[in-house]
Amino acid sequence: MIRAKVLSHGTVHCFPAGLRDERDRLVNAEVSAVVYDGSRLILASDKPVPGRSPVFAVDIDEGGIPDDTTLTYFTAETIVRATKYEDFALTADGKHILATTGFDRIDDASHDLNAYNHLLIWPLGEPERVQVVDPDPRDGVEGSLELRAKLDAAIGTPYYKIEGLAAIPGEHGDGLLMFGVREQGNAHDDFDYVCRMVGAHYRITSDGNLEFIDELRSLYAFDPSAHAGVNHTCGLSSLEYDPYNASLYLLTSFETEDEDIARIGGYLWVVSLQDLAAEREPQLVCDEQGEVLVFEHKAEGLAVLDETRLFVAYDNDRHLGLGSIDERDERHACEAPFTLLAMSQ
Repeated sequence: MIRAKVLSHGTVHCFPAGLRDERDRLVNAEVSAVVYDGSRLILASDKPVPGRSPVFAVDIDEGGIPDDTTLTYFTAETIVRATKYEDFALTADGKHILATTGFDRIDDASHDLNAYNHLLIWPLGEPERVQVVDPDPRDGVEGSLELRAKLDAAIGTPYYKIEGLAAIPGEHGDGLLMFGVREQGNAHDDFDYVCRMVGAHYRITSDGNLEFIDELRSLYAFDPSAHAGVNHTCGLSSLEYDPYNASLYLLTSFETEDEDIARIGGYLWVVSLQDLAAEREPQLVCDEQGEVLVFEHKAEGLAVLDETRLFVAYDNDRHLGLGSIDERDERHACEAPFTLLAMSQ
């Protein structure tokens, strides 16, 4: 049994309080991606942050708590332009950061929605050197549109949404890059929640970009509802490779209505790389008492800090309640809630 102990909860300020958009609405922090680069957390909101950037970094103290006084925005034009960030990953060798958007919309008649279709890469600590992975071969067309065509073929449905990204060591090239699929179906209003991964082997080119060396294909899938203790329909919300324990963490989250009461939350899973390759079921993580760990917030981002500690970031959309993680009833719109966990067997 894999158990998780809550070390701490809190919130991190993602931008100044009271920040408003062009319609004079309060900007809401919706952190959907996080990765630890060895010295600081890099986080991203799946909504734009006017005048700044949806991607930013904060230092953490020895206890793993983020220090938002150290907040630094990543302002490279390519990073700011991409829209709806959903997950980060380190390359398998730990030398580059990868960032994916949702790939959940495209306009076949124009390039107006290309911002939603990006896989980005930059060297660790050098976000100004960001590059677009697998772009359209035509000059001046932004977005990972060649990659989108490959995702179309691998996933096989007209509509899908990417919410997970992880790179693990592979038998070919520099590693195996996996995309986590949360939704798939005929359209944005006609889909099923899924927990599925597609991917391909990759290598890093001499100019620091990423190229695929075989075809994207289905790699892994599981049904959370088949596991005792999972009482909500949920979809995959994050992937995170754990190099210390040769395993992969998976987050699933849910947003449902029960008797007109909105419910949000999530579950944490882990699978060894050996079991992943054999397509065996993941293990559902439990709390200290041996009961299924159920997050009371919508778990969307996951970062491995070291051999035992995990950082979980929540994207509650516009729900401001803090529940048990803070003595306050509500967070400020500029704050994102988080939980720090210690894992054990």
